[in-house]
Amino acid sequence: MAMIVRGKVWKFGDDINTDLMDPGFARAGGWEMTRKYILHIHPKFNAEVQPGDIIVGRRNYGCGSSRETAPSNLKRLGIGAVIAESFGRIFFRNCIAVALPILQCSGVTEFFSEGDIAELDLEKAVIKNVTTGKELKGIALSKEMIEIISKGGILPTLKETLDKA
Repeated sequence: MAMIVRGKVWKFGDDINTDLMDPGFARAGGWEMTRKYILHIHPKFNAEVQPGDIIVGRRNYGCGSSRETAPSNLKRLGIGAVIAESFGRIFFRNCIAVALPILQCSGVTEFFSEGDIAELDLEKAVIKNVTTGKELKGIALSKEMIEIISKGGILPTLKETLDKA
């Protein structure tokens, strides 16, 4: 089973905090208000992001609180994957838990320009810049992590396990 994600690249810098992906001040207004403020530090992101688009971050992407809602909000926006130089540990685990494809890859920030088209083969940990035709190898996820993502997250995986018991 191939897990291929293809989409437009949105670039973000170092230390992108989970509070920027789940802005607490906007929650009272429901999803429509929250959606307007997800990663609002990028001037065009909210107005132009499309399902399947890929976020490329620098170091420590997803640092901060342990809000599982941060990757859930990205998934709800339709983000196809998050690729970064490094991740906050809890954010990384939460992405796996909610089945948001994620990959760590050294040099990925310089590999893409904003707006390039990226293609990620999650199982092979290969990232292709479709715009330039070049490829880069990331750090492969474990077989178990790939399985959790392919089953739709940790809850469907646990349900399947319990149903077999």
